[in-house]
Amino acid sequence: MTDDPSTNAPSKLHNGIRVLRAFSVDEPALGVTEISRRVDLHKSTVSRILAQFEQLDLVVRDADSGRFRLGLGLIGLAGPLLANLDVRRIAYPSLERLTERTGETSALVVWSGNESVSVEQVPSPKQVKHTTPIGTRYSTSASSSVQVFLADLPEATVRDLLASRLAHPGHDDETSVRRYLDRLATARADGFAVNAGETSVEELGISAPVRDHRGRTVAAILLSAPSFRVSEQLQARLAAIVRETAVEVSERLGASPS
Repeated sequence: MTDDPSTNAPSKLHNGIRVLRAFSVDEPALGVTEISRRVDLHKSTVSRILAQFEQLDLVVRDADSGRFRLGLGLIGLAGPLLANLDVRRIAYPSLERLTERTGETSALVVWSGNESVSVEQVPSPKQVKHTTPIGTRYSTSASSSVQVFLADLPEATVRDLLASRLAHPGHDDETSVRRYLDRLATARADGFAVNAGETSVEELGISAPVRDHRGRTVAAILLSAPSFRVSEQLQARLAAIVRETAVEVSERLGASPS
């Protein structure tokens, strides 16, 4: 056993990140026991990590409940990244116009290796709506934004993600995997992907790829709407508008006109 601090640094850093990622949009407040169970660490270890994070304002503790939430210090860490994410700045006016044209929530998402992450949004002005807060992660194969990114990846990479890192109900044999690969090919040809209530029966999601000057998919435009509000005919019109918006942002990034 060595006392060299550098030996334990990667493990400690990894554990700290796992603790932060235990929080989610759906469950923003968690107790030590809940976090311990989710990250499979002893409660005393989780308590020490949270105490350190609290000093850095990365988490805050509610005095009454004793539960923790993510702190504003994280915004300070993410600020330089978001400020320099050109596609986010360039896309925002287009997101505003998309929401104005459709009346639904629009968002910009980027790929993080095995999931898509929302980095900007313009909420619907309607009382009943679906929102995608900054930081929302999508990690199921049916998610429209995930489809858009996977459609741009080599088949071998897609198979690897389906096998190990994506939630993919129904892709348990070669036939279903091949059917999904065909679906990605259709999305690639159409210029958009749809999630019609597959991950949430109440929500329809439509996404289209944003490409840079090299033709690479660097982001996706996502439109989210309550399923009851979107007929099949309206869905086709919304898909065309989302694709048009993505092309607009792509051209501003230097992509060749479609």
